[in-house]
Amino acid sequence: MKTTVTLTIISLVILCCCTNNNSNEEANQLKIEEQPEPAQINKDKHWTYGGETGPEHWAELEAGSSCDGTHQSPINIVSVDAISDATLTPINVQYSNRVKIHEVTNNGHSIQYNFEKGDYIILNNQQYDLSQIHFHEPSEHTINGVRYPLEMHLVHISSDNKIAVLSIMAEEGENSKPFHFLEQYLPINVGETKPVDTYFDLNENLPEQKDYYTYSGSLTTPPCTQDVTWVVYKSPISVSLDQVKQLQELMPLNNYRNEQPINDRIVKQYSSVY
Repeated sequence: MKTTVTLTIISLVILCCCTNNNSNEEANQLKIEEQPEPAQINKDKHWTYGGETGPEHWAELEAGSSCDGTHQSPINIVSVDAISDATLTPINVQYSNRVKIHEVTNNGHSIQYNFEKGDYIILNNQQYDLSQIHFHEPSEHTINGVRYPLEMHLVHISSDNKIAVLSIMAEEGENSKPFHFLEQYLPINVGETKPVDTYFDLNENLPEQKDYYTYSGSLTTPPCTQDVTWVVYKSPISVSLDQVKQLQELMPLNNYRNEQPINDRIVKQYSSVY
C-alpha cells in the first residue's frame, strides 16, 4: 500500500513538472513570436524626405541600396573647381518635336511623365533612350551654393542599363509654355496614373545656352544606384511663380536630397567659349 501511494505521489510530481515546463515553453514561444525580427521592423516603413524615414536613414531602410556609397548625388557644383575639358562636346540630343508622353503619375515622391521609346541622347558614342522626366522642388543640385526653385530630371537608359540624367534648373520668371502644356494634366492624386498619349516638343524645355557640368554620381532616390552620368546645364529655364506653386501643391514639400560629398570625383565642364 505504501509503495502504491509513493508511486502515485511521484507520478503527480512528474506530471506537475511536465505541465510547468510545457507552460514555460509555450510562454517563451509566445514571447518569441511577439518580437518582430529585425527585417520586419522596417518592413512597413517606406523612404520619405523627412524624419526617421528621411535621407539620413535611407541606407538603413533600403536593404541592398547604395545610399551610403561614396559617389552619391546631388552635389554642390563650384564653377571655379570644375575642370574645363576641351574634349567635351555639346550634348547630342535627338528629341523629336513630337515626343509622345505615355502617361503621368504621382508616385508620392514627385510628378513623373513617362515617355514612349524613340527619343534619345548620345554620350560617348552610346545611345541613351529617354524614359521619363520628373521634378524636385526646390532643386537638388546647387551651383555655387545657389538652390533654384525647381529642378527637372530627364532620365535616360542605355541598352545595357546604364543611366544618364540631364538636369535642368528652373528659376521664377515668365510663364513657360511647355510647363503649361505638362500641367494641363494635373492635378493628380498620390498613387494615381493618368494616360496622356499626346505628342509634345520636349526641346522647348531645354535651355537656349547648352553649356553644362558633368560628373559621375547616383540616382538621388533609393536605391541610389551609382555610376550614373550627370549632365547639369549651367543656364536655367524660366517658369512662372504660379507654375512652381502648382507643382508644390502636388509634390511632397522639399522633395530634395541634401548635398553629398564629392570625395575623389572630378566635375568637368563644357563651355562654348573657352
